[in-house]
Amino acid sequence: MINFLRPLANGLLVATLSLTACTLPRVLKQAETGRTVVARPTPLMASGESVPFEVTAKVPAKHLRKGVAYEVLLSYRYEHGLREDTVGRLTFVLGNYVYDDEKKGFLVATQKFSLPNTPGRNPGELLAHPQVRELKKNGRVLRGPADVYVARGIADPGRLVTREDTVLNLLPERANNNMSGTRVLPFYFDEGQWFIRGYLGTNVSALEDLIDANQQTKQVLIVAGHSPDSVDAHNRALASKRVRMLLYYYKQRVKNFSYLNKVQNIRFDTLAYTRRWDTFLSKVTSSALKAEQIDSIVSIINDSKGTFEQKEKALHGLSSYDYIEQYIYPVLRFGTVAVTYTAPKRYDSEVYLLSKKIVDKQIETDALTAEELRYSATLTPLLAEKQRIYEVAAANTNSWEAFHNLGVVLLQRAEKEPTDKIRKAYYHRAAVNFTLAAHRNPTAEFFYHAGTAYHRAGDRLEALQNYDYAIKLGGPRPLLRKVFSDRAALEIEIGQPDEALRSLEYAGPSYQNALNKGLILIGREGYESALAQYQLAQTLRPTAAAPLYGMAVVAARQKDEATAGALLKQAVALDRSYAQRAVEDLEFQDYAQGKVFREALR
Repeated sequence: MINFLRPLANGLLVATLSLTACTLPRVLKQAETGRTVVARPTPLMASGESVPFEVTAKVPAKHLRKGVAYEVLLSYRYEHGLREDTVGRLTFVLGNYVYDDEKKGFLVATQKFSLPNTPGRNPGELLAHPQVRELKKNGRVLRGPADVYVARGIADPGRLVTREDTVLNLLPERANNNMSGTRVLPFYFDEGQWFIRGYLGTNVSALEDLIDANQQTKQVLIVAGHSPDSVDAHNRALASKRVRMLLYYYKQRVKNFSYLNKVQNIRFDTLAYTRRWDTFLSKVTSSALKAEQIDSIVSIINDSKGTFEQKEKALHGLSSYDYIEQYIYPVLRFGTVAVTYTAPKRYDSEVYLLSKKIVDKQIETDALTAEELRYSATLTPLLAEKQRIYEVAAANTNSWEAFHNLGVVLLQRAEKEPTDKIRKAYYHRAAVNFTLAAHRNPTAEFFYHAGTAYHRAGDRLEALQNYDYAIKLGGPRPLLRKVFSDRAALEIEIGQPDEALRSLEYAGPSYQNALNKGLILIGREGYESALAQYQLAQTLRPTAAAPLYGMAVVAARQKDEATAGALLKQAVALDRSYAQRAVEDLEFQDYAQGKVFREALR
């Protein structure tokens, strides 16, 4: 009986293998008949350091077989076809597809993928390769004969961002025989707190340096206030507690570290700002809010009736309240220490010689005052010598002026470096010194300088943080608009277009902002709106090539070859560098071999 069944079993096995061998080619052929694979966006679009995209495949439903799955293998080929990365796969198994509502008898599978955004991956192409696979362990696989082109890549808006750098100049240096003056040091507190901490704008080390310098101190004025929000304003004694904390800290430091000054010989004046709207309104009027937003805030505070709490609660209903809470309230939780002091005099004739000896470590740094040492940097045209003087001044005096001017000199040296690596190292060192200057003299301008240097160095998160600090501190409207403009450019670079559009609302109209907004709108297929932005940029700068090039990209996206060619021709006539850019630009790949395109680039 066993011998009789063995030939029968062998025959069934052979029949099963033959059936499977026949099934795979049939399934592949049926799936490939009418199959489409589409990627969005096209071309692939970078978002910061990655390239996110979505792939949709449609195949006939009749290919479905139990135990067999049709797959689309995705890969990305670049560097002239020499390198290829595996991206992922779409598998048509139950749960991974739905029936197509538009095309009867077809299945749809959609999946999201991502690639790293590196310069070497552009240009490249996304490819799909079909295969059929048995779902059992060690199942047979039958691959299709050829790759299927899906999309080209990678378009990177971050590399097309327009950012017009602000020229940062050295602060003027003067050696004044009369060294007397008043030093004002601001402090900031956490919400509802009165303890001194080391964070944004805290000048603890600067105050300690001033006391330890043993300048003859005459008078100290200490002022503190609170923000109108419920946590700060609820504690009526909070401003007074902040004053007392600063006063206690100052006196203790004098007792322990000053040999020239005594607490009993210094006049201390204190003032606590409690439930006052004037400081709040001064910050509002110097903010980046729009005129109508400022008017609505002033109207609530000055014209409406109600208690302090009712007016503050009314602010919550304004569209600008998020700005108030994020950028204005934090700097109202402040304290200020103003120190009036006198210092010894010195004649100017000694400054240069002593400066050289200090830099060469032949004499101690206290041979010159901090002001005189910085002034000596203006007496040499050599950037290397200026750098050494400011480095000594910064290391020994910790003055914000020395840190700031050292940052400017490092920026100037970076611009003269031929290699990108060394240039970025100088930019980063400059940014660190600008940050040290800004924390010792916290103003919007100095934090903006730090953000600019970090931005140039490619340290995007640090740049974003310093731009944010600058906005919170407030300042002249043109400065704040420029900060918002550069922050929007940075947000595009790191793949945050929504945040960039919000920043552009406060940035106001400018050539840079129009080009960057157009760039965002093209990525969102808002072609008419993008065209309007490029036309605005052209109005602001009629001889610039960039707006015309942007309009040509819009025309190419709208499949208007003639208009794209005419606009490209105008852009190239204004700036020949745009001819090479157009040749490499994925936006014009569909027209690159055409007569219109070639004529435009002549």
